[in-house]
Amino acid sequence: MLYHLYELGHAAMSPARMAASSTRLMMRNPLNPLSYTEMGRNAAAAAELVERTTRRYKKPAFNLRSCTVGGQSVAIAEEVVWRKPFCNLIHFRKAMPEGARHDAPRVLMVAPLSGHYATLLRGTVEAMLPHADVYITDWTDARLVPLREGGFDLDDYVDYIIEMIELFHGDVHVMGVCQPGVPVMAAVALMEARNHPFVPKSVILKGSPIDTRVSPTAVNRLAEERGTNWFRRTVVTSVPWPNEGAGRLVYPGFLQLTGFMAMNLDRHVKAHKDLFFDLVKGDGDSVEKHKEFYDEYLAVMDLAAEYYIQTIDQVFVKHTLPKGEMRHRGHLVDLSAIRRVALMTIEGEKDDITGRGQTEAAVHLCTGLPETKKQHYTQPGVGHYGIFNGSRYRTEVVPRIFSFIADHDEGGDSTDARGGSLTRLWHPFAGEGEEIGATAGERAEDCEKISSTVFEAASA
Repeated sequence: MLYHLYELGHAAMSPARMAASSTRLMMRNPLNPLSYTEMGRNAAAAAELVERTTRRYKKPAFNLRSCTVGGQSVAIAEEVVWRKPFCNLIHFRKAMPEGARHDAPRVLMVAPLSGHYATLLRGTVEAMLPHADVYITDWTDARLVPLREGGFDLDDYVDYIIEMIELFHGDVHVMGVCQPGVPVMAAVALMEARNHPFVPKSVILKGSPIDTRVSPTAVNRLAEERGTNWFRRTVVTSVPWPNEGAGRLVYPGFLQLTGFMAMNLDRHVKAHKDLFFDLVKGDGDSVEKHKEFYDEYLAVMDLAAEYYIQTIDQVFVKHTLPKGEMRHRGHLVDLSAIRRVALMTIEGEKDDITGRGQTEAAVHLCTGLPETKKQHYTQPGVGHYGIFNGSRYRTEVVPRIFSFIADHDEGGDSTDARGGSLTRLWHPFAGEGEEIGATAGERAEDCEKISSTVFEAASA
């Protein structure tokens, strides 16, 4: 019923939204004398705020058209190399000049499935493209998946990751950003326990809630205090008609967004107040910066209820993975089985979403892994968002990641995800010193100032 009321409210606002859009266009038309008056500018600014605060934001695009490799600008094309009902695997293919070689390591980036789209990792991808062959999980909004496609839970998530890793025949480094840490480690542990020949070369975890008993944050405490059943009763609802996934039980994106906004409501109110005055003044740079952030931040997706509830229960309430009690389709997930896959964990000194030590716990739980294959790094001076975006990410975190990858990039099949051959002869940071994605990184830092809650854990 809650979702139906939300849809009804959105539809009821359509006339007001259309009127506001028309007013904005009219009051900004250079042929309209009122557009040059203070009254006209105020009316246009107010109309734009009404339109922006009542619209539904669509899934953003990555818009990564090129990168610099070895001093040359190289075009980038997105291609889907693997499809499932709840996820596509996107490859950022580089159009290298004829005869040029870019024998970079393959990186499978597992984006968080926690309410926002994978495009929030745009800056993360952009900083890695000059030095890696990047693939990323593009999760599907559950309200767009018809019921006939079946359900999606944490076990399915792990299965998806295993299938994607298998595409690379062992020649890949897996990076889990925030939420995916638990299913990524579960997938690798299961593959190791089965002596799978195509385990990845390494796993890099950033701000992942491996053991939320360590330095618990407000998000972690909320999950434990309320319990799994509270979330099942309170936030799970069905997708209304006419959405493609009508009837599917989900945790709606608009509820997730409400939680995001409420945690820093004063910042968001101030940001929109500043937008109004910037529109009146005609400060185009500030207006564009605001729009770029909020067009992404306000674009949210629904999560399949079974996945959401299982994640709350297993990760945040029962802590089954660090306790050695997690099971995947009846099979015990034992992190001590990991013995071939190198592991790097990264945390932010000021992270208030994934507490200090929660990600590093993976290093201590992988008791079968030699110390030479384990590494932990804490980035000083940054919060949750700063370990995968911003200037410190680009200049301090990225070089350490690629140094780690270079140390563990030996071996692996040379067949790519679609069966083509690829020779490996790679040196990290060829052309190091270039300014990688500076504009995107600067925007990311502004994002963190506006709100540090972009990537809440699934229980936010």
